[in-house]
Amino acid sequence: MSYYGQQPGYGGYQPPAAPPPNHLVWAILTTILCCLPAGVVSIVFAAQVNSKWAAGDYQGAYSASKNAKTWAIVSAVLGALVVVVYFIVVIAAAASNS
Repeated sequence: MSYYGQQPGYGGYQPPAAPPPNHLVWAILTTILCCLPAGVVSIVFAAQVNSKWAAGDYQGAYSASKNAKTWAIVSAVLGALVVVVYFIVVIAAAASNS
């Protein structure tokens, strides 16, 4: 964060030491293996983390990291629910045919 007319890094403000995790691998895996729409949203937020950090938007980078993680979790949960419902339907269909 820099104020008008100031160089970044001056004014006593020191940026955090390391950028937050971008969760990109998890976002890609949940997109491929679980739920495409929620996974794509996760990938979009994951891709924003490093660019926001490089631009000096540290709060935005943390927010994008949090959103990427949240959407990856949503994608994984939706994928798991689809698998569970599928197996319940298959078992119910097999039981009714017996």
